[in-house]
Amino acid sequence: MTNKKPIAAGSSSIDLVDEKKLFDELQIHDGDTFLDVACGNGAYSIIASRYAGGSGHVYAVDLWKEGIESLERQIQIQDIKNIHASVADVSDHIPVADRSVDICLLATVLHDLIQDKTDAGTLKEIKRVLKPEGTLAIVEFKKIDSPPGPPIRIKLSPEELEKHLQPYSFDMTRMIDVGTFTYLALFQ
Repeated sequence: MTNKKPIAAGSSSIDLVDEKKLFDELQIHDGDTFLDVACGNGAYSIIASRYAGGSGHVYAVDLWKEGIESLERQIQIQDIKNIHASVADVSDHIPVADRSVDICLLATVLHDLIQDKTDAGTLKEIKRVLKPEGTLAIVEFKKIDSPPGPPIRIKLSPEELEKHLQPYSFDMTRMIDVGTFTYLALFQ
């Protein structure tokens, strides 16, 4: 396995989203299994762990070893019992059982996976681990020509996102703004 640093490793979009609005939309319940793909330092995973509760599981996976190590330190400091963090190339294999995930989150990362040409493998892996009734939640930057986020040519509009996911049999069920610069799209 390679340990190259992913494009946006080290930056998190958590401060760019309305946390309450996002997690209200994700509808994580006690006992759910939540997967944070390309989780970086795990900011979203830590919040999700509170919603998943003692009987739930949060899987936080990233290729960036330093991000996972940072998350593991936070897990230990905060005495969090339900987060399982691992270093993995999500485009090759997500270390989670088939059809076991209720909600999978890709937070401001799909555009990077597309640039790296690792999106196809990642989306196939997500399809493998999601339960048939599971939800794929994607947070992306609005396609506006201003920071934060990548250049406008890389940003994905909701229409571009929906078209990109159609070959994987994901259908958009809802789209909502979750910040000045970000939106959430939910797929089944």
